[in-house]
Amino acid sequence: MDSQPADSAITVIGGGLAGTEAAWQIAQAGIPVRFYEMRPQRLSPAHHSGELAELVCSNSFGAKASDRATGLLHSELRALGSIIIRTADRHQVPAGGALAVDRSQFSQELTQTLAHHPLIDFRREEVTEIPRQGIVVLATGPLTSPALSEDLQRITGLEYLSFFDAASPIVVGESIDQTIAFLASRYDRGEAAYLNCPFTKDEYLGFWTALNQGEQAPLKDFDRETAKFFEACLPVEELAQRGEDTLRYGPLKPVGLTDPRHPGQRPYAIAQLRQEDKQGQLWNLVGFQTNLRWGEQQRIFRMIPGLGQAEFVRMGVMHRNTFLNAPKLLTPSLSFGDRPTLFAAGQLTGTEGYTAAAAGGWLAGTNATRVLRGQTPLVLPPTTMAGALFQYISTADIKHFQPMPPNFGIFPALPTKIRNKQQRYGAYRDRALRDLEDWAKAADVRLLPIELAAVVPG
Repeated sequence: MDSQPADSAITVIGGGLAGTEAAWQIAQAGIPVRFYEMRPQRLSPAHHSGELAELVCSNSFGAKASDRATGLLHSELRALGSIIIRTADRHQVPAGGALAVDRSQFSQELTQTLAHHPLIDFRREEVTEIPRQGIVVLATGPLTSPALSEDLQRITGLEYLSFFDAASPIVVGESIDQTIAFLASRYDRGEAAYLNCPFTKDEYLGFWTALNQGEQAPLKDFDRETAKFFEACLPVEELAQRGEDTLRYGPLKPVGLTDPRHPGQRPYAIAQLRQEDKQGQLWNLVGFQTNLRWGEQQRIFRMIPGLGQAEFVRMGVMHRNTFLNAPKLLTPSLSFGDRPTLFAAGQLTGTEGYTAAAAGGWLAGTNATRVLRGQTPLVLPPTTMAGALFQYISTADIKHFQPMPPNFGIFPALPTKIRNKQQRYGAYRDRALRDLEDWAKAADVRLLPIELAAVVPG
């Protein structure tokens, strides 16, 4: 191990997925961590607890198959020793081809693990200013507190870019009428893990009309006209306003599912619910992020066949997300270009999704350790999913930068063009994992054995 000051410590601010991953990687490297999380003393508009790595939106980390963008990122992070993905694997709940977790058990284990690490000084207090000295990982997420936001603006001299994000409601499983809702996965992929609520045409049109007429909660801080919605997480009522069939080609698409009451007849539309906990007591309305008032949510969502008596344990919420102009500020190593001892990670950087946040935490924490030891920061290969994400956010168009989830569209082209999408994605995967292994050997980074998730046909 390289020499380092005996009293050296790295500061990590923010106890979400990225901050938790970063703090763990630093401590596991044998370096003390000052780890700050303001909850539960001060909650954000979206959080409900003081647990580390609380999942405030869906409980799903995305597709498991390694020829899917998120599934490939899962495989990369497993190889890199991510504590977030390792813990998610331990607390899986049935979700067909997706990696979904019991969110309570997941966050509780991470909280206990980090709080009891001998090298982690876990401080439950708000940080209002970024330390001007020392090595810092900033992972305060899309709901960075106003005071810290102002300080970051003073440091960068730039305004944030903002958009609104939304979370789906959760209902009690026993309150779902399973003489109407049926358990199945699309195209029978994997285990039957979704409850499916089939609409007739008249039921769908009535529901669509109600969504368009539903009363929405006022957006705080910004007028609706100036709000920037992230396309991958649009409120369901916003989708409804785009046309009568938009939902039927989006979250309510009926393809690959057959109502057992009417075999051989495709439903006009289908709403899906995904299991939230291991006991199957709670179910999340997939794709039903919303800004409807709570009373309107209950009235309108109970129009979904099978949810007429649904008991809601969490209503959908919509909140302000904030992110940095990463291509102006950050390098592919996730350090600030004009301050190489300050790193950022997670949704604050403009990556989108739980798995991407964990990847950012891994890289920022690893590189903070390397800077402390006088080593050159790592840059992941752009042919890996993690590397492609960080390459994208650090080089995208500054004027039009928007958050980016894991996807194959940001990958460098293959040497030979492959028209078949399934084969092309498989080739991306094979190249990514091969290049990750080659890179790790050259960079002297220890990889765990790469175990691929089963490939789900597209």
